[in-house]
Parts: sequence; structure tokens; C-alpha cells
Amino acid sequence: MLQIPLWKRIVILGLVALGLLLAMPNAFYGRVETHNDALARIEKTGTTTPQDTADIAGWPSFLPSALVNLGLDLRGGAHLLGQVHLEDVYKARMTGLWPELRNDLAAQRDTVGAVRRVAGPDDQLIIEIGNADQMAQAITIARKYVTPVATLAGAGQSDLVIAGSGNRMTISISDAEKSAVADRTVQQTLEIVRRRVDEVGTREPTIVRQGADRVLIEVPGIGSAEELKALIGTTAKLTFNPVVGRVTDPNTRAQPGQMVVPSIDEKGIFYVLEETPVVTGEDLVDARPSFDQNGAAAVDFRFGPNGAKRFGAYTSSNIGQPFAIVLDNQVISAPVIRQAITTGSGQISGAMNVEQSTQLAVLLRAGALPAKMTFLEERTIGPELGQDSIDAGRISSIIATVGVVAYMIASYGLFGTFASIAVLINVGMILGIMSVMGATLTMPGIAGIVLTVGTAVDANVIIYERIREELRRTTNVVKAVEQGFKEAMSAIIDANLTSFISALVMFFLGSGPVKGFAVTFTIGLVTSVFTAIFLTRLMIVFWIEWRKPKQLIL
Repeated sequence: MLQIPLWKRIVILGLVALGLLLAMPNAFYGRVETHNDALARIEKTGTTTPQDTADIAGWPSFLPSALVNLGLDLRGGAHLLGQVHLEDVYKARMTGLWPELRNDLAAQRDTVGAVRRVAGPDDQLIIEIGNADQMAQAITIARKYVTPVATLAGAGQSDLVIAGSGNRMTISISDAEKSAVADRTVQQTLEIVRRRVDEVGTREPTIVRQGADRVLIEVPGIGSAEELKALIGTTAKLTFNPVVGRVTDPNTRAQPGQMVVPSIDEKGIFYVLEETPVVTGEDLVDARPSFDQNGAAAVDFRFGPNGAKRFGAYTSSNIGQPFAIVLDNQVISAPVIRQAITTGSGQISGAMNVEQSTQLAVLLRAGALPAKMTFLEERTIGPELGQDSIDAGRISSIIATVGVVAYMIASYGLFGTFASIAVLINVGMILGIMSVMGATLTMPGIAGIVLTVGTAVDANVIIYERIREELRRTTNVVKAVEQGFKEAMSAIIDANLTSFISALVMFFLGSGPVKGFAVTFTIGLVTSVFTAIFLTRLMIVFWIEWRKPKQLIL
């Protein structure tokens, strides 16, 4: 068993060298990070500045440059806990249903009488009809808008509940549909928040759902919670609506299907608009900052095929009429259509600077949040606090390593030295693998590494104790070592396999600190088994081949 073939020795030493090589950039974190950031800027902008060239030269290009990402608690950054206003989605659903249902009921005016919508809760549509005795007919008309809930939990249930009493018909969103809508809305919010955060190039954000309607957002490296809120909290809901008229009275009563929206540039001016937009920001496929014909900051946008078709059809049939570009319920521009716009592209200009036009382009590309979010918690973690955490983690790791090394050498002498070398290499290999994976290191992750340092020698302890037992029965060193490794193997595999299963469960089901701990602990288990069984044995074989000992005191 101790006769390790040459190819196995090369593989073992090669893996160790590779792991340490991949971990090496973390020893020069600042230089490598500057180098990587410069490459990212060049790729994003397509241009190279002298500073970028200098930054790239700070780290040799032939060496690995992947780094372990530092988490929020180590790098500093912002933490937000947002609550999604699902009521907005319910209200939009009822508002969207009303125009079509109104037209259908109006077509049966001779039967059901006059139709009007009355005020009610956001998740209800309450309609009064002129002929109360024809309520059954009105309900029959409304039922064509009822569809089954398309989820497993809501199987067999409908999305709308329709009831009639007197001359009043009430249409409500069913509980099953509310649950499905909540899931879809929160998932959509997660995706849009992730896209907005990714657009500004932050590293390894944590964006996860918490509970029924909450979203946890942690972004390392961003300046403050306010900055993160400004990026995420802006709705950036863009619509293009037909203009009915201009007024100066903000209390102007709009007709059904219309709304009064203030102008962002013209103080005291309000626009009466059709509620139903011609196209929305969801039809956009691209938006980028630019400058208009006067040199002012602007945003160029481009619609997809369907949006371009609708926009082209509308502008073709409304030449000479104004239309409003509405952003977050404010009219940012209301130009008159001079000619049909069939190319599907256009420009938004107004009172904005270059930074604002860049931010608006980012928000439009990412899309609008499906509902408003209120931030229940916000916290900024400064870089100084993160540096304190790094220092504390480094000190604890050093103390743990020194303690383990001292104990192993004191207990097992030379063989303890072999185990200590394996432990140090084990830590390097953990960092190397995390760098390649792009994994994030957090304070719980450092705890996982410290725990790995402590448990990594467990396998060596088991092996050495078996060797001791064999040495009591025989004086043959090679045979004792061989039997020690052989008898300890099953115990080592069993112990680490059960720990590995537990770590995997924590990794896939956990979040936040639990997941951060599971990442390093899972990787550490794999590397510790490798270093304990293969690397330590190889070092012992080298020593036996070199010294050819006749006896062994362990």
C-alpha cells in the first residue's frame, strides 16, 4: 500500500500545486482586484485609459486572477429589507379588467341598463347596473373573464369570485389567485432588483425572498443604504399615453379611463391622459444614455417588434396629435407626432444631466418593479467595520492554526509536522477552490475555515492512533504504517461523509450566514480528506524511503 506509483505522486503534488497557485492572488488582493476592475471597465466601455493600462500592468496576465469575493460583513456595503406592496398589483388587475368589462356590459345596455364603477377596496371591482333584475345577465357577462388558477396549490379554483346583490356586482380576486400573484410578483421583483444591481457592476449581491412579501437585499461594496435605495427603490415605470388635454388645476376631475398627471418640466401644468398606454417600458429592448440635438443629456430607446408595431400604428393614425411620455406618473415630455415612427426607436429628453440620463437608462433596461417597495430595514456597513471583521477573522484563524499545529507536533512529533503541513495546504486549497468558483467569503465562512482547521487533523489523529496500535504488535515500521492507513480509512470516510451530507443540506436549504458557513465547510471537508489521506501519506512515504527507519516512536 505504501508503494505509491509515480503517476499518483505526480497527480497528488500537481493538485496541491494547482490549489496553491489558484489561492495565490488572494495574497495580493488589492493589486489583483484593481487589475480585474480595469479589465471589466475596458470590456464594458470598449475604451482603454492610461489608468486602466497601469492597473492591468500591476498583475502579470499569465498568473491566475480569480479572487475570493468578500461578503457584506467583510467588504462593507448596504443591507435592505423591503416589503412588496402586493395591493398595487391587485389594484392594477382590477383597473385593467374594468375597461373591457365595461365595454361588454355597455354593449348590453338595453338589458342591464346604465353601468358605472363605484369606489371599493383595491382587490375588488364594484359595478352598479341600472336594471337590478338583470344582475344574473351581468354576472354571466363577467364570468367570461374568469380563468382557472394556474398553480398546483390552486388547482380547481378560479382567479375571480363574482357575486351580485341588488344592483351591485362585486368582482374579487380569489385567495388562490392572490397567493399565485404574490409568488409571481415577488419573483419578478427579485429578478428586476438583481438586474438593476448587476447593471452597476457590484460583486456577489445577496437577493433572496423572505416570507410572503419581503425581499432581503445585501450588496457588498456599495457606498450606503441610501445609494442602494436610490438604485432599487425607483420604480422607473415608463408608458406612452394618448393626451386628452392640458390643465392647470391639479384637482381636475378626469373621466372614467382617464387620469391627471403632472408635468415634470412645466411647473403648474397637468396633463389629462388616457389610462391605457399605447406601449410601456416592458416593450423596450434597449435604452442607453445619449445627447439630443441641442447637446442636452437624453436617453435613446428601442422597442421590440411588437412594441414597434403598436407604436408605429398609433403614430401613423394620430399625426398632429400629442402623446405623453410618462415616467413614474410624471409627464417628462409630450411631443406632437409630426410623422409616423415606424422604426421602433426614439429619444427621451428633458431636465436631466448626464448622470441622471445614465441612471434612467439603467433603470429602463432593468424594467419596472411590478409593485412599490417599502424598506423596513436599512443598514450601511462601513469598510472600516469590514476591515475589523477581516482582522478578527485573520487573528482567529492564525490562533486556531498555531494551536492545532502545536498540539499535533507535541502529540505525534515528526508525523504531527506532516499533519500540520497538510492542514496549512488544506487552507490554501480551500481559498483556491473558492476563487475558481467565485464563492463569497463571509464571517461565518471564516468560522467554517477555522472549524475545518480544527477537524482536518481528525483524520490524521485516527490514522496515527491506528499506527500506534500496530506498533505495539510489530516492530516493522512499514507494516505498521500500512495497517494504520488501511484500518483508519473506513472510519475517516464515514465520519466525513456524514458531515459532508449535513454541510450540503445547509448549503442548499440555508441562506445568509448559514450558507456562508456551509460553503467553506463543504469545500474544507473535501480538501481535508484529500490532504489527510493522500498528501500526508505521500509525505510519510517520502520520509520512509529517505530514512528507511528500523523503528518508529509515535
